[in-house]
Amino acid sequence: MPSLLFLVSVLASQSQQLTATELSLGAATVIAHRTFAGAELGLARRPSGDSRVALALAGGTLDGRAAAHAQLTLQLLVNPAARNGPGLYAGLGGAVTARRHAPGQGFLAVLLGCEVAPGRRHGLYVELGFAGGVRVAAGWRWRWFPPWWS
Repeated sequence: MPSLLFLVSVLASQSQQLTATELSLGAATVIAHRTFAGAELGLARRPSGDSRVALALAGGTLDGRAAAHAQLTLQLLVNPAARNGPGLYAGLGGAVTARRHAPGQGFLAVLLGCEVAPGRRHGLYVELGFAGGVRVAAGWRWRWFPPWWS
């Protein structure tokens, strides 16, 4: 009887979706005719086991003037529960860059990323993509998982 209860609990835990809320802090640059560089703050939510909706807000400079870059992407996670080794992901969405006394510009955002152990509570990440130029971002990501994820 105890082995049957154990089997039922294992099957129940496997059927639960691995949701998570994530906060990231890092640096981002968009290399184009005019290069943007700055600090980036990100907030993301994993609504299911293999996807993430991510918002990245960066403040920095563009042509020596204060500027901001915002990016919203839907990302597909290849191995979201990996506790050892890298986790790969790809994203698609939109981005906007704005600077003082100039109109903002919108862009299609496409990215590929790699993060350290996406099934753990924190780790490094690196992204490469296009969002009005070649975009490179790197930083540290913290994750909050549901209580059953130990």
